[in-house]
Amino acid sequence: MTPDSTLAAERQLLASLTELLREEQRLLVAADADALSQVTPRKNQLVQQLAAQAVERHRLLSQAGFEAAEAGMEPWLAAHGAPSARAEWEQLLDAAREAKELNRVNGMLINKHMAHNQQVLTELRPQGANADSTVYGPGGLSFGGGPSKRFVLG
Repeated sequence: MTPDSTLAAERQLLASLTELLREEQRLLVAADADALSQVTPRKNQLVQQLAAQAVERHRLLSQAGFEAAEAGMEPWLAAHGAPSARAEWEQLLDAAREAKELNRVNGMLINKHMAHNQQVLTELRPQGANADSTVYGPGGLSFGGGPSKRFVLG
């Protein structure tokens, strides 16, 4: 086997990851938390498979006497790679850049949701309450909200 033998599988995995990141982005925009919880395990599985393919490519590069990293591919391609292998490597790099950008945007969307949720939680706390206080107890009744609002009728 040669270092370029993993490229097709890596590109296919990256295409699947990119599609999943697009789906994640759609769900983030729709604020569909239930569906999002199903995306994360699939995304993690694809990332693990991609990492395993990269480890195999690095191992093959090392066996061929090149640096066992992404940086070793260019010298290997210059010495041994066919034009089709170079084209596949370039396509893989392009796909990785696209996935990285989608992941960056999704991270921004997640941060936006987290900031919104934090703002809502802050607004639910009574004025002057510390950050550890809560508005509702386990039974759903409010407590700890400052002066009592009970009236004595008589």
